[in-house]
Amino acid sequence: MTTRAITTAILISLSATAGLADDDCDVPMVDWQPRQAVRAMIEERGWKLHRIKIHDGCYEAYVTDAAGKRFEVIVDPATLAITGFETDRRHR
Repeated sequence: MTTRAITTAILISLSATAGLADDDCDVPMVDWQPRQAVRAMIEERGWKLHRIKIHDGCYEAYVTDAAGKRFEVIVDPATLAITGFETDRRHR
């Protein structure tokens, strides 16, 4: 294998690893906002909260919007920024 091919393989490997790490929240627990703050943020958007859990270091909130659509919201525990949405059959 040439040096260029090895370098390319390493760069591809590193970018794939970085992409996987982006799904997790990497916030120390001391910096987390309480679940009540997540609840307030959800209710301010007019959503009905069903459940809050923690997964991969993020808050996950199971909600229903005003139209009755169920989905999961991924929330940064420090800033309460919504970092993702997930919908599937389990949320219907």
